[in-house]
Amino acid sequence: MSYDNNNNGGWGGPAGWDSTGTTYHYSYPRPEPSVPPTPPKKEKKKHPVLRGVALVLCCALIGGGAGIGGAALYDRVLRSEEAQGETVIYQNTVDPVGVQVQQATGLTKMTLEEIYASYADSCVCITVQAIVQQGRYQYQASGAGSGFIITEDGYIVTNYHVIEGATAIKVTLNNGDTFDATLVGGEELNDVAVIKIDGITGLKPVVLGDSDDLVVGETVCTIGNALGTLSFSQTSGAISATDRSVTMSDGTVISMLQTDCSINSGNSGGPLFDSYGRVAGIVSAKYSNNGDSSSASIEGIGFAIPINDVVDIVTDYMEYGYVTGRPSMGITVATVEEDHQQHFSWPAGVYVNSVESGSCAERAGIRMGDIITRLGATEVTTVAELTSAKNRYKAGESASVTLYRAGETVTVTIVFDEQAQTTQEAPSQDSSQGNGSYGYDYGYGDSGDSGNGYYFDPWSFFFGNGF
Repeated sequence: MSYDNNNNGGWGGPAGWDSTGTTYHYSYPRPEPSVPPTPPKKEKKKHPVLRGVALVLCCALIGGGAGIGGAALYDRVLRSEEAQGETVIYQNTVDPVGVQVQQATGLTKMTLEEIYASYADSCVCITVQAIVQQGRYQYQASGAGSGFIITEDGYIVTNYHVIEGATAIKVTLNNGDTFDATLVGGEELNDVAVIKIDGITGLKPVVLGDSDDLVVGETVCTIGNALGTLSFSQTSGAISATDRSVTMSDGTVISMLQTDCSINSGNSGGPLFDSYGRVAGIVSAKYSNNGDSSSASIEGIGFAIPINDVVDIVTDYMEYGYVTGRPSMGITVATVEEDHQQHFSWPAGVYVNSVESGSCAERAGIRMGDIITRLGATEVTTVAELTSAKNRYKAGESASVTLYRAGETVTVTIVFDEQAQTTQEAPSQDSSQGNGSYGYDYGYGDSGDSGNGYYFDPWSFFFGNGF
């Protein structure tokens, strides 16, 4: 008997003769492997507290897994979209924030959004037409500025230089309405003017604040007609300084607030709001760039006139049409030049060219030919300094005047007269002799009459025609 190594027989193969009939194949059953019996499981006693802890852990694991899985899925989707060259834009939408319109009280600070929403309607855009003279020719020019409403019946404050020389003034409100306006009064001395829209009521005025309360670092903002075209633009910043001396074009020095608010051409006359939403100053682009094109690149330096310095002026223009209580000395003066100081051994100061008869200067004993070196506590070396010192007083108030007279120092007391003019008393550089020269009383009489005596120009006498 042979063993078949093929798959047709052998162990476990079918039994029987092969196809030739010569070999018989036997088939033997394979023994089944024995499996040891499974021991019975010992039933565990379930504890209700442990079951609760297990449930919590299970939920935490499932949640963490879901988060990781979700992030991984999101990352795969994003990477897949980026791989396909698609641009994915994400946008987050939130409910709009409402801005409350409110009245400035000086007790609660207001956000910049609240100030604009509350007082944009109190601001105006101003456009003017003026006739400009150049040599023998005249042409019409236009200008633009800003302002703010101070009464419901249409009184508006702006800078004097905005409306100076204007033949026509138009005011545009925030709602787009445009009105003709008339000049109530104004002056170059403090660069403030009041204009009025007639026949209108119900306007919303600003609330005036106290510029003396401002502190460096306090948030401020302005709303104005930037560049004359960007109407009702708001810019914001902080107070950089509270008492900056700025020299005007005529040499007069005035005190200004300094701020880093953006103040451009067209912003002149607009309000400077403090952090409580009150007007603390009048912004001026004229002094921000100082009229110098080379300073156009300067940023973060702007100026505003303190409201405390002009509120009485504004009130007087509204009530009387001119400024009351403006002090007057009744003299014409000129600055003593350095050459004259050297040649005549004169001190620096202001030369008195003439004294008006019956004026407070005459009553005080000031004479033609005196040199004023001090007014009150202020040292005086130029006409601008004398004017600035004088304007700190009101008519009826008194001040000491220090004089240089024929080599001696004399001190007198002056009680200021009230200026009769409806505009400011301009500082006078001319004299009774013309050309800014000095009149000199050669030898004072005992009578103190400055109009008598030998009168001549010492510079012309010694050095020709003078200047």
